Amino acid sequence: MKRLLVIGIGAGHPDYITMQAVKALNRVDVFFLMDKGQSKDKLIDLRREICARYITDRGYRFAEAHSPERERGEVDYIASVDELNRLKQQTFERLINDELSDGQCGGFLVWGDPALYDSTIRILQAILASGRCAFEFEVIPGITSVQALAAQHKVPLNSIGCSVEITTGRRLAAGQVSEAESLVVMLDGEEAYRRVADPATSIYWGAYLGTPDEILISGKLGDVADEIERVRKAARAEHGWIMDTYLLRRP
Repeated sequence: MKRLLVIGIGAGHPDYITMQAVKALNRVDVFFLMDKGQSKDKLIDLRREICARYITDRGYRFAEAHSPERERGEVDYIASVDELNRLKQQTFERLINDELSDGQCGGFLVWGDPALYDSTIRILQAILASGRCAFEFEVIPGITSVQALAAQHKVPLNSIGCSVEITTGRRLAAGQVSEAESLVVMLDGEEAYRRVADPATSIYWGAYLGTPDEILISGKLGDVADEIERVRKAARAEHGWIMDTYLLRRP
């Protein structure tokens, strides 16, 4: 039987790797790497660095494949995500069938944690449900960008006795949020913090968390929103991509 490990590798710093993840890395024969284009080579390089740093006395290899992209623009969001996951499922099936022998262990190195805004678990479950590929898999949790954000800003995610909501920029922009006092926003391509009416709301913003390119800005929205927008656009232009997360806290 083939075995797969879905390993959370943390939000960007090689030291975010847990001991459980280190042990898992040392069980893998083939690591599957999804290439997202030249601008994101640093994401592949970090995965290779983590393997070189933590794997000892074991042979392993990498199998790379192009990562499909979601259709952008004026399209149905849910339909575009479903299509993206269908294409990823085809890619994962090919990798598992062609690159992994029976009895071997394959590894997916997931940025952050596999259970938070990542599709790997769902895709593997869909492959198993299809019956076209047989394997067993385990999930190893990792340190998320949410945890890294709070640690770098030296703030707790919640106020005493209050709730925390984790959502996306798309939902914040559409007003689809609860009354939680603390709101963590991920995957924001629309600078949705601009839609928050109260300028006294505190924001703790971070990009490229845990990496040498890390950027942190905090303050009242009315004071720092323009700075975040300016820095964010400059960073995207410089690197070709941006991965940011922020915490909003009601006054």
